[in-house]
Amino acid sequence: MQTPTLSRGRSKLSAEDATTLAAYGARTTWPSNFQIYQRATDAGGISVVLRGYVVLRNRAKNGRSFVPAIVVPGETFGIEGLSPEAMYVTDAFASDETETLFVSSSQFRAFVRENPAQAIHVIAQLMSERAALLEKLNAMASQNVEQRLACALRRLAADRSFLAKDGRLRLELKHHRLLCEMVGATRESIALALGRLVASGVAERKGAVFLFAPKRLVEHINADSMDSDGALPIVREPARPQRTG
Repeated sequence: MQTPTLSRGRSKLSAEDATTLAAYGARTTWPSNFQIYQRATDAGGISVVLRGYVVLRNRAKNGRSFVPAIVVPGETFGIEGLSPEAMYVTDAFASDETETLFVSSSQFRAFVRENPAQAIHVIAQLMSERAALLEKLNAMASQNVEQRLACALRRLAADRSFLAKDGRLRLELKHHRLLCEMVGATRESIALALGRLVASGVAERKGAVFLFAPKRLVEHINADSMDSDGALPIVREPARPQRTG
């Protein structure tokens, strides 16, 4: 498994740690778009992506959905299964053919007891992923659509399955729905933001395909973050009328 080069605050399990953990779990290969588990069902352990990627999705009442995380090789999902009487808080779908490792909560405890050094690395991985979710929550509250889109693209660039042969991130029409769910925006807003990235030289468009150089994308995100203080708008409440008499 490769170490990340683009993710900020994100890490991946090393091959050694993943191999040690694999002795305590079971590997499964899922077909494309297969639902691995459903929200509000019993969560009995932790999973690691070995190949492909997993989409975690929350569905809203209006038929729309939101993707809090894309889980790529070397990262975990379903960690709520490590807590007592836990329930899954999202749906999980395999995108393309995906291979995962599932370790039950009892087997994970055995792994921690018998491999404390590797256990520290795995727990650090879980904390890194939690920090990334908190960072995304801040982005949803403080960034505009284009800023959130650029961060989502950087996230996708961390997985080989989204890269073209020349190493650039390749975005096709089939990925637009996923982007909408990751960014929390409409298809029209995503299309406008992609157009602005092309105009600024961050992306190149070839027909219906958008191509992004990962390094140029990171430079754009870093420059944008320096230009913006990222502060939440503060709304002054109207003064309450004083009571008389």
